[in-house]
Amino acid sequence: MTQDRLIWTLLLAMTVLLGFLSLLPGPADLSAGEVLKGLILPDESAASLIVREIRLPRALLGIIVGATLGLAGAALQGLLQNPLAEPGIVGVSASAGLGAVIALYFGISGGFALAVPLFAMAAALAATFVLFVAASRGASVLTLILLGVAINSMAMAFTSLALNLSPNPFALNDIVLWLLGSITNRGYSDIMLVLPFAVIGWVLMIAGGRGLQALTLGDETATSLGVNLGRLRGQVIIGASVSVGACVAICGAIGFVGLVVPHMVRPFVGHDPKRILVPSALLGAMLLTAADITVRLLPGGQELKLGVVTSLIGSPFFVYLIFRMRKALP
Repeated sequence: MTQDRLIWTLLLAMTVLLGFLSLLPGPADLSAGEVLKGLILPDESAASLIVREIRLPRALLGIIVGATLGLAGAALQGLLQNPLAEPGIVGVSASAGLGAVIALYFGISGGFALAVPLFAMAAALAATFVLFVAASRGASVLTLILLGVAINSMAMAFTSLALNLSPNPFALNDIVLWLLGSITNRGYSDIMLVLPFAVIGWVLMIAGGRGLQALTLGDETATSLGVNLGRLRGQVIIGASVSVGACVAICGAIGFVGLVVPHMVRPFVGHDPKRILVPSALLGAMLLTAADITVRLLPGGQELKLGVVTSLIGSPFFVYLIFRMRKALP
């Protein structure tokens, strides 16, 4: 445990450092001293307001979302015994995206500021309910994966239909930009909306660590050790779905973080699913924060969307994993 705590401490320290560094770049050049003053001794100066009201919420949201995606990826890979599993596989991300698209398509967001996140979270919870019912009835891992693929395909189909039929070019533009994923222009109200659901998801997934550890020995052995497989599957899926759905509701689609992070953690902590969970959350927060810093440092007049950057990083890694797994097969 000493080694695990050392790794946790190092990752936490690096996460805090990256979070601070993310407060520096932006249209207004601020020094480290000005940022520290804005955090510790806030006043009504322009620099202090920029730090507190614009950059700090963005940094905090990046840490929350990155931690959620990293933790969910590690938990789902342990539950499904599949190194290619990630939060999108259960269909919750796509369902949350569809909910947001509905709010944008019908113009509901124009008269109600919280329509997008609330509709997205409602759709994510609906998908979660379907998965929970299947898990509670003893559905196998393969059944849960296939059900997640079906939910994901249906949500993507309706999203594409909305894009195809949208009569309003402004609504179409909003939908496309939201689907690209971003934490720009988010405030404390967004953090307060996502944080309770994220914390609930974190607790459920981390509490399932012992069960995931036993699951590596096989279903029968895990059951003999006192693990309720139906409850474990429901617990992890609900935890991942609620937390990821809330993050997608606020930030849009940000992919591949949950896929990449657990593989980056395993060389340092081994393949024990329980030991991977917390480091994956911290490294996910680091990775997303680093990606958000990158989009602000890239040259050009327009800031890239965060989901685009994570996809550019994650897609080649996904291909690499497939080829590595293929070589490992007899």
